[in-house]
Amino acid sequence: MSKLSFDPELLPVESFAGEAAVASHHLTAEALRERFLSPPQWAPERMAEHLLHDLATPLTPASVLLPVVVRDAGLTLLFTQRTAHLTDHGGQVSFPGGRAEAYDTSAIDTALRETEEEVGLDRTHVEVLGILPEYRTGTGYRITPVVGLVQPPFSLRPDPREVAEIFEVPLQFLMDGANHQTRSAEFPNGRGRRSFYAMPYERFFIWGATAGMLRNLFHFLRA
Repeated sequence: MSKLSFDPELLPVESFAGEAAVASHHLTAEALRERFLSPPQWAPERMAEHLLHDLATPLTPASVLLPVVVRDAGLTLLFTQRTAHLTDHGGQVSFPGGRAEAYDTSAIDTALRETEEEVGLDRTHVEVLGILPEYRTGTGYRITPVVGLVQPPFSLRPDPREVAEIFEVPLQFLMDGANHQTRSAEFPNGRGRRSFYAMPYERFFIWGATAGMLRNLFHFLRA
């Protein structure tokens, strides 16, 4: 993959998605359980990021875990800041996860294994609620987002080769369309100008595929 020729944080904000926030009573552990048990009719948002991928090259299956942490002050989502030297998405904010291996029994197993390896979160702390629609990236992955509840207390042990930092963001902030920015950039190798979502939070810049998957969680919870 070619390195980005732009700094996404320096690009101007073109617009805000602007939809109303998901109601707070929908952002509880029990409400999330009920939503995944009885999902509504809804449509995922299809961004053009997958068009950046060379269609002649097969997509690599991968999974990420969207770890929803049950805090007394409200639900949060746990993220990682990737180390800068990584080939794909180096230095970016992401969910814990990675490519599928032949010995994984399912996309969910991939997400749980990769989360254990990257941040040291034992799968016994994760209550898997369900999966969101597959997300295809310009870097050649088709990602299955797995949503799970994480009950404290738990311990974390980040892999220093892959994870520079672990942090949490209130789910209420992420599930508010007023915090969903759109920006655009020219991508390398003649792949054209594309728009993407960004959700800056304090000193962390959430964008690209991670923000795209958050948009689908947002649509799912608002439906």
